[in-house]
Amino acid sequence: MRDIGTILLTRVRAHVILEPELTLIDCGLAGSTRAIGRALASLGRSMDEVARVICTHGHPDHAGSARELGRAGVPILMHAADALGIRSCWVDVLRRPSRARLFAAMTPNPAEIQPLEDGQVLPVLGGLEVIHTPGHTPGSVCLYGARDRVLFVGDMLQAPSGRVTFANGVCSEDIATARRQVRRLASLDVKTIVFSHYPPLTDRARPILEGLAAQV
Repeated sequence: MRDIGTILLTRVRAHVILEPELTLIDCGLAGSTRAIGRALASLGRSMDEVARVICTHGHPDHAGSARELGRAGVPILMHAADALGIRSCWVDVLRRPSRARLFAAMTPNPAEIQPLEDGQVLPVLGGLEVIHTPGHTPGSVCLYGARDRVLFVGDMLQAPSGRVTFANGVCSEDIATARRQVRRLASLDVKTIVFSHYPPLTDRARPILEGLAAQV
């Protein structure tokens, strides 16, 4: 889609919404800010135009540079459950070990986070709806743009070798809950699925979502 640019970072694909104000969806590992700036420059844009960063969840490859961007004055948006989680420290991990606490402790904690809520509509792509889809992390969200029938899924879904399937069970806090969330996604009118680690899917998106939901 011409309004959406892909920024290839280490271990993740961030996406930039190319509107008068730029919106970043995810921001890569800590230290990715310079690479993001170079990618924006190649599109004829600059970091000064970034109005917000939306983190689909709090894992370090998706929110690792949020602290740096926040210090530069960019608002950081994340669901409250993951915003709370990334305030974990290694003592919390040792006291109550879990996948969520382990990954959260690896993510630098921004000084300030604007909490996202289920059903919230952001002023992006004609209205970008926040869909809380817990399971991969407690605060995982997908983002749905009804105008363009586009769905950003973060790590809620993956597509190794082009085959769409559920979240990675090894990296997910509660894979059973994550799988159930696909029922919500299947109810949407989706043409394009944008993944965080794979190229987007532009063919048969809705039937594929419905097929996954039928497996839950």
